[in-house]
Amino acid sequence: MGEKGMAVTYSVYAFDAYGTLFDVHAAVRRYASALGPQADALSEMWRTKQLEYSWNRSLMGRYRDFWALTEDALDYCFARIGRVDLPLRAQLLDAYFSLECYEEVPGLLARLRAGGAKLAILSNGTPKMLAAAIANAGIGALLDAVISVDEMRIFKTAPQIYQNLIDRFGVPPGEISFQSSNRWDIAGAAAMGLRTVWINRSNAPDEYTDLPPAAIRQSLVGLLAL
Repeated sequence: MGEKGMAVTYSVYAFDAYGTLFDVHAAVRRYASALGPQADALSEMWRTKQLEYSWNRSLMGRYRDFWALTEDALDYCFARIGRVDLPLRAQLLDAYFSLECYEEVPGLLARLRAGGAKLAILSNGTPKMLAAAIANAGIGALLDAVISVDEMRIFKTAPQIYQNLIDRFGVPPGEISFQSSNRWDIAGAAAMGLRTVWINRSNAPDEYTDLPPAAIRQSLVGLLAL
């Protein structure tokens, strides 16, 4: 029983980083006026290509870290819209390096920690990317582990990424609650026996119905009700 009588149900709460704790569209929003009417489309394309590159690199066995893929994806986006703007490219990458967290994140992590849970991040991001975002959000002291796929040189949803999380804490997978805004990530974690919560911030339709989440919430605020 923790802060304000809150019971912590699971011994470990692990979180995806990008889209779950940190807002992947915050970088483009910061420079939306410079990008003009193409801003929203570019932000969506940037995220889509970033993930596409991670999956393809994993399948090829040709690892290239997530920061390099983030740069590659942005370069593709600028080429796709027929624009060359090196100063803006640098500004967008700088903003992405220290993305803003969602407003509920610090308070939620503090309450879970006060309730006795261990807290972790499991992310495709590089250690430097994650360190910058964590420092920007001021949540470093709340985390017991920050696990980057860089350790294993393959991206989610490779099974060994989730096994690394399980091994790190030495508990049965069903004692770990894993939260992600990415449905494919939830499917990967569920396949490894983790208890999963899909943070469906965009009200996206369900996928991977053979690997369902234990719960669905629109934000991390809803996690406290579980």
